[in-house]
Amino acid sequence: TKGTQSFGMRHNKTHTICSVCSLAALPAAKMRKFNWSQKALRRRTTGTGRMRHLKNVQRRFKNGFREGSSAVSKKAATN
Repeated sequence: TKGTQSFGMRHNKTHTICSVCSLAALPAAKMRKFNWSQKALRRRTTGTGRMRHLKNVQRRFKNGFREGSSAVSKKAATN
């Protein structure tokens, strides 16, 4: 029951190597990256995802990280 006949059914590996970080578990905290595959780096670097935080940082950087002040209304500026 556990011999040659049953080896054809073994096609569901659960502990395979992760293609992202090359560890045999969930994706690790640090992803693997090599300079011999620039194209692969480009596919999964910063900017390919949502960038929930970084896109706000770029806007704040343009304005010099101002905080706590509100913009002067255009009505008040013309008078």
